[in-house]
Amino acid sequence: MGVRGLTTVVLDRIVLERGPFRLDADAVFGPGLHVVVGRIGTGKSTLALALAGGLAPVSGTIRLEGVSRRLWVGQSPWHHLTGATVEDEVTSWGLSAEPLLDRLGLAGRGALDPFRLSRGEQQRLVLGCALATDADLLVLDEPFAPLDVPGRVALGRALGTRPGVTIAMTHADLHLSHVTARWRIRGGRLDPEET
Repeated sequence: MGVRGLTTVVLDRIVLERGPFRLDADAVFGPGLHVVVGRIGTGKSTLALALAGGLAPVSGTIRLEGVSRRLWVGQSPWHHLTGATVEDEVTSWGLSAEPLLDRLGLAGRGALDPFRLSRGEQQRLVLGCALATDADLLVLDEPFAPLDVPGRVALGRALGTRPGVTIAMTHADLHLSHVTARWRIRGGRLDPEET
């Protein structure tokens, strides 16, 4: 169906457990930007991992309706880097390197080893590639952490206009203005917040 049809992620009374940690969630994420906030250690990364397909619920179900492609971008950009050069990294995503690198402020750096970029530049590179794809579901775990303020503002704008379902886990959402829904993890539960 893709991003032009109805794309929905349904958490039907799921329970996630990792060691002694437990998270209960019953939620529906429709098209748009959903922000999940919570203090460090409340379960945002656990939820992101489950949404990405890397952790099965102990009970309940996660249903992806109209989702033919999903992407997860974790907290550490270097975990996503696979190309020998910055240009190779972009083309490994099936994207044209030159225009994307220009938009990301990395023009002229295509021949560099991506591990020679700063952490913020690595994050811009990985997020820029992820945003340029046509994924129906994009799950981001602390995407703002290594970015400077202009980078955070630009990312917030880009996330707010992206088609499909975008779910961003963060402990600070100051740079997000176009949010469809805000959610909070507190006391082992995911609950909606008033926007």
